Amino acid sequence: MKKIVLILYVTFLLISCNSQGKRPLIGKTIYQQELNASYKDASKSPLKKKDLKNFKGLNFFEVDSTFIVKANFIKIENAPTFKMTTTTDRKPLYKEYGLLNFALKGINCQLTIYQSQDDLDDEKYKDYLFLPFTDDTSGETSYGGGRYMDVMITDITPEFTVILNFNNTYNPYCAYNDKYSCPITPRKNHLDLEIKAGIKDFKKH
Repeated sequence: MKKIVLILYVTFLLISCNSQGKRPLIGKTIYQQELNASYKDASKSPLKKKDLKNFKGLNFFEVDSTFIVKANFIKIENAPTFKMTTTTDRKPLYKEYGLLNFALKGINCQLTIYQSQDDLDDEKYKDYLFLPFTDDTSGETSYGGGRYMDVMITDITPEFTVILNFNNTYNPYCAYNDKYSCPITPRKNHLDLEIKAGIKDFKKH
């Protein structure tokens, strides 16, 4: 009998330890949880070692459904390939893919969306479009160099609309570590309002 009790006690301890070891993912949405999980993973995190050691989770604005908007898409035909300016001497090749027109907080907005020419041969990224922007929070509560949003070509409907969710934005890796080379947001992609949604600036330790 004592042996059975001992076995049950050890089993309880093991289950208890395992449950405590698996901490719940930090974040109020699946997007935030997945982003936090990738930044916590040392094998792919852009964080410096000292920041990774103290990492608890990224800072986000409160999730706000008013920053989920439907944009009208206009394709830019025969756009020339150009070298995009980055934080280093690297000059990746891009094309202007289209214009996105939408209203946000009663303000008519337009952003240019880009397509990386370097990724066209990569099966994993060939359908990705790149949407960098700055706004009136840039350099204050959000990263001064702007924020990014990924849009898939397949997200564009046959009616030429696309949903933009500013809650699902991310910072360039340069916001966390200056060893990276990051595209600089073109001036034309500044929004004259505060986008209080999505990722905030990173507080380094």
